[in-house]
Amino acid sequence: MRQMLRPVPGRGPAARLAVVLATVAGLVWTTAAAAGAAPAERGAATPDRVPLTAAAAAAQGVGATTPFTTYEAEAGTLGGGAQAVTLTSAPTTQYSSAALEASGHGYVHLAGTGQSVRWTNTTGQPISFVNVRASIPDSASGGGITATLDLYVDGVFRQALNLNSKQTWVYEGTNYNNSDDQNPAEGDPRVFFDESHTFVAGSPIAPGSTLTLQKDAANTASSYDVDAIDVENPPAALTQPAGSISITSCGAVADNTPTNGAADPQSTDSRAAIQNCIDQAQSQGKTLWIPQGTFYVKGTAGLNAQGITIAGAGMWYSTIYRDVPVPNSTPLPALFGLTSTHVQNFHIDANAVSRSTIGGDGGAMDTTGTNWSADGIWTQHTESGFWASGTGGTVRNCRLTAIWADGINVNNVSLGASSGNDLTVTNNFVRGTGDDAIAINSVNYNTNGDGSKTFYNPMTDITVTNNTSIAPWGGKGVAVYGGSGHVVENNYISDTARYIGLGAGRFGVNGSDLLSATISGNTVVRSGGNAYSQGQPALHIGNGGDGQNTGTVDHVSVTGNTVADSVYDAIGFSTSTNTLLQNNTVTGPGRNGIVISPPFYPAPTGSATITGNTVSGLKSGATAYANNSSGFTASLSGNSWQSGGTGPVEAPYGGTPAAVPGTVEAENYDTGGQGVAYNVNSVNGNGTAYRADGVDLEATSDTGGGYDLGWTSSGQWQRYTVNVATAGTYALALRVAAPSAVSGALHLADSSGANLSPSVSIPATGDWQTWSTVTTTVTLPAGRQVITLDQDNGGWNLNSFAFSTASGSTGTNLAAGKATSESSHTQTYASSAVTDGDRNSYWESANNSFPQWVQVDLGSARSVSRVVLQLPASWGARSQTLTLQAGTDPSTVTTTLKGSASYTFDPASGNTVTLTFPATTQRVLRVTVSANSGWPAGQLSEFQVWSA
Repeated sequence: MRQMLRPVPGRGPAARLAVVLATVAGLVWTTAAAAGAAPAERGAATPDRVPLTAAAAAAQGVGATTPFTTYEAEAGTLGGGAQAVTLTSAPTTQYSSAALEASGHGYVHLAGTGQSVRWTNTTGQPISFVNVRASIPDSASGGGITATLDLYVDGVFRQALNLNSKQTWVYEGTNYNNSDDQNPAEGDPRVFFDESHTFVAGSPIAPGSTLTLQKDAANTASSYDVDAIDVENPPAALTQPAGSISITSCGAVADNTPTNGAADPQSTDSRAAIQNCIDQAQSQGKTLWIPQGTFYVKGTAGLNAQGITIAGAGMWYSTIYRDVPVPNSTPLPALFGLTSTHVQNFHIDANAVSRSTIGGDGGAMDTTGTNWSADGIWTQHTESGFWASGTGGTVRNCRLTAIWADGINVNNVSLGASSGNDLTVTNNFVRGTGDDAIAINSVNYNTNGDGSKTFYNPMTDITVTNNTSIAPWGGKGVAVYGGSGHVVENNYISDTARYIGLGAGRFGVNGSDLLSATISGNTVVRSGGNAYSQGQPALHIGNGGDGQNTGTVDHVSVTGNTVADSVYDAIGFSTSTNTLLQNNTVTGPGRNGIVISPPFYPAPTGSATITGNTVSGLKSGATAYANNSSGFTASLSGNSWQSGGTGPVEAPYGGTPAAVPGTVEAENYDTGGQGVAYNVNSVNGNGTAYRADGVDLEATSDTGGGYDLGWTSSGQWQRYTVNVATAGTYALALRVAAPSAVSGALHLADSSGANLSPSVSIPATGDWQTWSTVTTTVTLPAGRQVITLDQDNGGWNLNSFAFSTASGSTGTNLAAGKATSESSHTQTYASSAVTDGDRNSYWESANNSFPQWVQVDLGSARSVSRVVLQLPASWGARSQTLTLQAGTDPSTVTTTLKGSASYTFDPASGNTVTLTFPATTQRVLRVTVSANSGWPAGQLSEFQVWSA
């Protein structure tokens, strides 16, 4: 978004991607060199699944109807040893990758001479125009390269296609989520793909013919990552309307030298001529005509028009190209500033190399007024496509590809307006945006340079229908931020790289509340992401989707949507009221189905009616539905996981959660059946005298008798509902038997899939009924929760697992709920988070300003001998250099209990560090952080203090 403060959500793990084309971020090489070989694709469709492609969705009235057909590279036929690269699991880092940014989350890698990808023209029409989405490497020092890639038709060379990397490859290594750093030495690249189009040389490609992209000896890039190709047969160029004024009549001069990522320095600056013609058209009430050709607008000024029509010969023929000298220091207006104007049938491009002023980036069209329209506009490489306010405006039939920020942002602030009402966004195709592909952006206020505030009218009655949003690399597919009366219907959203696919909420502290919206009939595929290590859901309802958990989200109706193959949770709720979630279909979620208050999206209060929804294809340890908030009231009926729906509801065995501290019998897993309360690879049902279901149990000879859990194997899991009396670290004792030792046998996870325990190995006990005790520790929040026992490797039996107070403690975390203070914090990540019992909330100090400290005041002097420090369980490993001090008064914290040393927070050991010291009587304990390998700030989610 432009012209607004974009709050930055919390930071998570900072594992660095040293090399792009390697096994990173859940990305694997899959060789498919043989003719017709299919790539390995995460969440591949099965016959009874919903449509996962834009084309299939469009055939069912979802998404945009486009004049072109898209062929995905990974679905083509590979030759010469070409490799398909696809995302096969959720990312383990917050950073980007080529697979995450690719449509379909997959592409084809051409690295050697003769490697190729081929498709057959199945459109039924000739192909005379192609648009290739591809990535070639950056130059060694940044700034990109140019190269060609050869096109073959029916196996015969046809032409060399121009590609470049001049408007891609920015780096986040020293500044996460930036889009300006072009220094490869900084590491952690993003913005891999660009789009290049051209007419096919010679005869059009006939139906049934093949077209092939092949790396030949003349193609000088070291490798080519081909994501997709759009093919079409454009209509003939339009002719100049009678009575219109052509920009050439005012002195505009076309320059048709291919731009290929940069402007032609020999081109003529036509800005003054075009503006002169606009002025004439306005005074005479005529249409402004842009004939075939590329016309340059040079420098930092834009073009302004009011009350006219600006028309071109077609988006394939007429181009206005913005050429800004870079690096640039002058703030840029949009290329076009339009009031009550109609624009149609032309192309906009620019030489911008990053998102901000320094990279020469300005918007394409800023629009306001009444009854304006944009129809048949193709925009590339600008900051935004449309930044539009006013009343009664429409954006339709447009293409937006390779945009640095928002694609289509309808709002109430553009060009000094204060309202945005009755605006329509329909039948548009948006791919590869650096922020939200499509956004309804209702601003409450903006803060001016002198500290005063300008307030705006909340937006009303915005319609977003039948659009296609694919592969935004820096934002949501469709976002609803505030206002009322909006309709978001029949849109296709897929392949978000790092963020929510479809969100309905409020934007930050200065956004308007969302008071009503209808979200229906949309298809959301392979969406969500791990920006800021948050594991964001594919579809989200509530405040906080942008990192600020504030404001009202009320009366949002979410009905008849399909969410398929989400990267993490399919549907997530944060704070919101009176939501209707009805008749939605969730298939194959990467984590859970529907979750209230998932990690990083708190819902301390709220209400929803959840009815008639179907969740299927759950993975090991996942749940169809979870409410993690005691303050959020959900009324459930007729859902697939409930009796009365198409499946049972999960519940604690015997009706009462097992108590912690206490012993949980392995055979007393929750009720609810296969895929809900447990998952087994085969249904044998031994031990049916105790429980008549598919889980294998047997009478045990262990002390106390009863049954044990047997016939274990990799991928199986059982869920147990427990009630934890007090938040804290517990000793876990597992009664196990195994004829042979089993390495990495099992672990415990919470309802979101985050590990609670390290991997547990089981020693050889000699027999299936010779029992031994294996111990580890787990850290649990207080209250009712579901714990999953994941069987990672089989070959063992389990009789029970017992939770007890960790050795050396009294059973009470003395710091729980106590007052805190700090040297600093960033945004909303204050010190109060370290004593709230929530692993997912955390303190983060000011960045790049070590040392920083956080402290806990116990209220009175207490005997203490152990401090337990934690980070969120889902975060990646990092080391922090810590010093532990104490004092009997908050103003004199001078006693050093542990000197400065580096401690590793590792998810394999629960992201927990324990500091022990001789018993001492203290009131205040302080941790000072002087270094952090994962982020340039101090970070802690829990600060526990235990007595001797």
